[in-house]
Amino acid sequence: MNFSVPLPERMRPKNFNDFVGQQHLLGEGKVLRNLIHSGNIPSIIFWGPPGVGKTSLARFIAAKVNLPFVQLSAIESGVKDVRAVIERAQASGKILLFIDEIHRFNKSQQDALLGAVEKGTITLIGATTENPSFEVISALLSRCQVYVLQALEREDLELLLQKTLREDEYLKIQAIEIKETEALLKYSGGDARKLLNVLEIVAASLANSSEKIITNALVENTIQQKIALYDKSGEQHYDIISAFIKSIRGSDPNAALYYLARMLEGGEEPRFIARRMLILASEDIGNANPNALLLATSCFQAVEMIGYPECDLILSQTVIYLATSPKSNSAYQAIRAAQKAVRETGNLSVPLSIRNAPTKLMKNLNYGKDYQYAHQYEGNFVNHEFLPEELKGSKFYEPAKNAREEEIRKQLRNWWKEKYGY
Repeated sequence: MNFSVPLPERMRPKNFNDFVGQQHLLGEGKVLRNLIHSGNIPSIIFWGPPGVGKTSLARFIAAKVNLPFVQLSAIESGVKDVRAVIERAQASGKILLFIDEIHRFNKSQQDALLGAVEKGTITLIGATTENPSFEVISALLSRCQVYVLQALEREDLELLLQKTLREDEYLKIQAIEIKETEALLKYSGGDARKLLNVLEIVAASLANSSEKIITNALVENTIQQKIALYDKSGEQHYDIISAFIKSIRGSDPNAALYYLARMLEGGEEPRFIARRMLILASEDIGNANPNALLLATSCFQAVEMIGYPECDLILSQTVIYLATSPKSNSAYQAIRAAQKAVRETGNLSVPLSIRNAPTKLMKNLNYGKDYQYAHQYEGNFVNHEFLPEELKGSKFYEPAKNAREEEIRKQLRNWWKEKYGY
């Protein structure tokens, strides 16, 4: 056993029983296990949070189906590297190509994979923490099976700790006992790789100790100075983006800019930040300032076109604009209220007057009868019934108390009088 190899590498699964978690894919009779047994592996995209086994699973598959394993990082590799792997496969036979963080490949880099994937020259396995529907081009996505890997539960991580103490040759020699797990789990942030790294650091601190017991206090003291300020793959990723969103929602541009800088300096994907601001523009600002959504959309598009580092100015401008905009969550509340009504009432009948009537039979059944076309009336408005009978008078949208939505409230009151209570 080479103890200079990091613990996560030493503990990579060698058989199905070694995997912790992902039993919905790897359990007895489950889809991915069956595929591996068959030896007929399609190109695959693994989508899931960091440290849940995407790389380990790709290596495991390559070993089980006896394919040469080549790994590229989308951060460090380009079209030239992809073509070199394809040429090697064409010359010597099929290769399993694993691309970590495939969402960081741009369109031209992903395009370079298409032909080889289509012809079966390579079996591609891509790993991503981002939704592949947004980050992987449709042509490549259509040629791959997408499997979602789930976050590891506390029980999974504790099982991994005990399994590691029991099976790793070096830790077996030390006969270490874990008395408390809370600190280990906290610093891992649910990431199995990070958990094993932390365990290895703490175990090393006990090398010359007569009492080889891991406690929360020991972990805190050992790790405190070794934790990065921002880890885009771990717990800090979620803490910082949460603080960023809450700062914009709370109309504090200074705090929002600080957390933006933390993310950018930590290597966060700018598209992730822009996408979150796009959601916030509707959820937290909405019709209090409709231009917020337009600017957030333009920001997302500009980030796509320009990339980092130049896009930091565009992100900064958008952050300031959103943070200083009036706030309203009325659009969010409205759709949630409507969804609740749908769940509680089911599929209610659409009023006959506003049903589509493309056939004579439908017209004979009174589809579309008595419909009043708004544009034929003064002010392009008619007091017509649109909700199902059972929901008449239900109000889902309540304008917030801001200048723009008070104008909307005034217009709704003018149209609907007392019907909805505006």
